[in-house]
Amino acid sequence: MSHSSPMNQIWRFSKMHGAGNDFVVLDGVRQAIKLTPERARALANRHLGIGADQILLVEPSQHPQAHFRYRIFNASGQEVEHCGNGARCFVRFVHEQGLSTANPLIAEIAGGLIQLHDHAGQGVWVDMGPCAFTPQSVHFDCQGLPYTAIGQDTLWELPISPELGTLAISLASISNPHAVMVVRDTEHTKVEQLGPYIESHPRFAQKVNVGFMQILDLHHIRLRVYERGAGETLACGTGACAAVLVGIRQGLLQSPVQVQTRGGTLCVQWEDNKLTMSGPVATVFSGQIDIARLTASSC
Repeated sequence: MSHSSPMNQIWRFSKMHGAGNDFVVLDGVRQAIKLTPERARALANRHLGIGADQILLVEPSQHPQAHFRYRIFNASGQEVEHCGNGARCFVRFVHEQGLSTANPLIAEIAGGLIQLHDHAGQGVWVDMGPCAFTPQSVHFDCQGLPYTAIGQDTLWELPISPELGTLAISLASISNPHAVMVVRDTEHTKVEQLGPYIESHPRFAQKVNVGFMQILDLHHIRLRVYERGAGETLACGTGACAAVLVGIRQGLLQSPVQVQTRGGTLCVQWEDNKLTMSGPVATVFSGQIDIARLTASSC
């Protein structure tokens, strides 16, 4: 039966992870991929599909300076702007699949261009692109909220609920929106309870990724992140960058910073207004899936 038949759409994929943040990666260059929110949810389903935090799609670039276009869909099916761990998996996938030997490689994402360096045996370095710290950059309605300046950073007092009270958050955009809290101990912080409240708070028009950061010393932190549309993940690359930048702006950290996540360690550097991140990448397995059959069985 033809792969192009509407009843038998076979997609080849790779399952990868970066520090435990796991992905289904699809080659949209050599095969026709129409990735809808429904299909992304079906692929990401850990019981009925392959299982992943995000689905990554590699496509031909629409930008003259980029080698490829790189798109990210959360487990909820929502397309998002950036994923640092996914970016590392993206460039390793492109090299392993023989799509390109370019190194560094330029990728087009929703917010512009990023540069990736693949060092065999030493992980992948990602130039994370532009960052911002204004309420507007994360689509946050700050009207009427009290705030406190700490160093170069601003702490906003966000009302959560009568039971949970008000939380002090910092804002950072690493192409996608982040709210960061400094906590005493990440292991005893109620991430499962606080994360959903903040992620879906009505003051965040496009929802928000929520980071819970424990400062260990000037160059080390522990971090847990509750991601939009995915829940808590074992690691979050843009979340690690957001947390480190907040810590630096508050005078609590100095670059470079080792970020300990539940899935592994990431390294974030902020030098001369340039943000880079490195960390491990692994390909777990490859296979193929009948996307039409999968989505039919998921209904």
